[in-house]
Amino acid sequence: MREAPAHVAFFGDGEKTFRLTPELIVELERVTGTGIGSLSRRVFSSDFRHGDILDLIRLGLIGGGTEPQEAAALIAAYAAPMPIMSVYPVALAILETALFGQAQVPANTQEAAE
Repeated sequence: MREAPAHVAFFGDGEKTFRLTPELIVELERVTGTGIGSLSRRVFSSDFRHGDILDLIRLGLIGGGTEPQEAAALIAAYAAPMPIMSVYPVALAILETALFGQAQVPANTQEAAE
């Protein structure tokens, strides 16, 4: 079976791999309370909740091989306190990669680390 596509970008303290596996998509749906299609429409139209963005990034980190505790710590340190629109491109790229196989527009994730 083929592995889910991954997005690699600088986030927080270095290069990270982000991947939403089918199992993590189910978890994303559970924690956001909505299906992947509805969530995608909301994210693409900028009609999202802050928690949606944080959950997308956290689960993408976990799917990319980051331990869950480390992923939560990275979110707390580098995503939650940042201006929302500086981390939005990261979440968008993770979601686009899960849906289309690659991000349509590369995310400028350097800003999320500063």
